Amino acid sequence: MIKAKKSLGQNFLVDNNIIDKIINSADVYNKNILEIGPGTGNLTLKILEKKPKSLILIEKDYILSNNLRERFKHFKNIKVFNEDILKFDIEKNIKKNTIIIGNLPYNISSQILVKLIKFKKWLPHYEKLVLMFQKEVADKIIAKSESKEFGRISVITSSRLRITDSFQVSPNSFRPIPKIISKVLVLEPFLNDSFKAKDINNLEKITHLFFSMKRKMVNKAFKNLFKDYEKISSILKISLKSRPNELSNIDYFNITKMYEDNKT
Repeated sequence: MIKAKKSLGQNFLVDNNIIDKIINSADVYNKNILEIGPGTGNLTLKILEKKPKSLILIEKDYILSNNLRERFKHFKNIKVFNEDILKFDIEKNIKKNTIIIGNLPYNISSQILVKLIKFKKWLPHYEKLVLMFQKEVADKIIAKSESKEFGRISVITSSRLRITDSFQVSPNSFRPIPKIISKVLVLEPFLNDSFKAKDINNLEKITHLFFSMKRKMVNKAFKNLFKDYEKISSILKISLKSRPNELSNIDYFNITKMYEDNKT
């Protein structure tokens, strides 16, 4: 029996009902699939049963990656990479219309999502993401302005992805059993007419600045960005007395665009 490693955030999905739900949400038949963190391969097996066109597995754990190669060696359409997903060049290695599936390690799930959002080419080659998060993180991703969960990841996600479905997953669906509830999000990329910034890294920089002072008024963040900050806040129709979570996604998109225009 393979023992999960806490250092890698491993909790293996064993609930066939949840696995089936993920597969149905992904619609994998005759599609190119990339699975992040396949672990022992329980989800992988179900993907292969649905006859995908190709399947790439990214597994950081050396022992698990070798086990996966051995377990699925009779399938010709599968590649196993023993790599860290945060260092792996996803953009280079996936084909058009790929679906990305993953029971993500809780400790790096937000970083993985941001990596997928920050693809240089947009629209990206993936057509759908079906990803498992800690419920608390998932709630932040889908949060709306003025809610306590609303933050950087909410804004960055909404700049390029839309949430099309979600469902909760009990701790009993995993081994070992985690202390937290999980949530699967189904996300699809889109061209956001509201987000006209040249570089998504600037949106990341600005949201970091604002939400690092989450309990303070936004006037300090504006001062750090703009010389004529009062005039710019007036043009953008943003009160300097607002708190960061009171601004909308579009407010942050407009601040980013204004920052880029004033930078050049």
